[in-house]
Amino acid sequence: MSNSVRPYTFLLTGGGTGGHIYPAIAIADALRCVQGDARIAFAGSRDRIEWKAVPKAGYDIHPIWISGIQRRLTLSNLLVPVKLIVSLIQSFFIIQKMKPDAVICTGGYVSGPVGWMAAKRSVPVFLQEQNSFPGVTTRMLSGFAARVFTAFEQAERHLPKAKGRISLLGNPTRKEIAQSNATSAHASFGLQPDKRTVLILGGSGGAAAVNDAVLLNLNTLHSEMNLQLIWQCGPRYLESLESKIDASNYGGLHLTKFIDNMAEAYATADIVITRAGAGICTELLIAGKPSVLMPSPNVAGDHQRQNASAMAEGKAAIILEDKDASEKLPEVLKGLMASPEKLQQMKQAALSMAKPDAAAQIAAEITDILDNRRKSN
Repeated sequence: MSNSVRPYTFLLTGGGTGGHIYPAIAIADALRCVQGDARIAFAGSRDRIEWKAVPKAGYDIHPIWISGIQRRLTLSNLLVPVKLIVSLIQSFFIIQKMKPDAVICTGGYVSGPVGWMAAKRSVPVFLQEQNSFPGVTTRMLSGFAARVFTAFEQAERHLPKAKGRISLLGNPTRKEIAQSNATSAHASFGLQPDKRTVLILGGSGGAAAVNDAVLLNLNTLHSEMNLQLIWQCGPRYLESLESKIDASNYGGLHLTKFIDNMAEAYATADIVITRAGAGICTELLIAGKPSVLMPSPNVAGDHQRQNASAMAEGKAAIILEDKDASEKLPEVLKGLMASPEKLQQMKQAALSMAKPDAAAQIAAEITDILDNRRKSN
């Protein structure tokens, strides 16, 4: 518990994807543990994942109208300057009303205007960067930050403006990830606990290459290998996949656009097939799950490949390239399923690399910095 005279007020922002918003929620939960009477709220976009995830986690969220620039010429690109001006005005009034003691940004476009406005109003800004190659928002705000929390050593070389203010603490994640019961988890998905289960993830939006590889090999995985599948395909792909798959032919297949309870999903899984976003990689390590990682080639700084390489070098994962996935996925899974010793080694390697206390350490460092600022004022 902080020794503050009055409770702190925190404004958190981050979103667009689960990889940004779930670390923010984990930090918020940890801050509440450090200071139970703290006032905590979020800023985010109405049309992105944070608008549902944040209230579900028990926090208020204020709207910010912002979006990124599309790679092709679209009407939405023409609106970007207008959205930026509006988002700065919205950020001003949110900060004016809340009077936060600190603004905590975990990335995504929404963090930009909120973090910039906070810095201009002399509110301490804290950044949490999930990836080895920092996103554009983190790089932009790093010069203003009171502290930048990173998960990979490689991130520091890309943040020269934050030199001396970087803490390598790992990625915060939902505390329940490592706590779910496998028996109840199987029951919640309608699966048999005595059969092997593969969890397939493409991130909150889904991934075409992952979906294509699984669809092409579905009969092999289900009938020949007798695997149960929890398949999170993403909202863009669900309708198309459902039109191609007769669910009555595939007992033990749970096809869904999104998974609300990831802790239970991990608890069922013997192996996870997934992209290599930092958030998912962090959860795999904490859950101790052997994984087949398919790093997306379409991300800034090729950071997913760097994430995947770190896990593969640590013996916790196997890398499967998009171009090879459709052909080699059954072979990779058969090799792993045939070797319980290999799976156990991968599990132990993942657990040894995990940093389950990252959120608590970040929350403690933030409150310590704020306490010291109060004492000096």
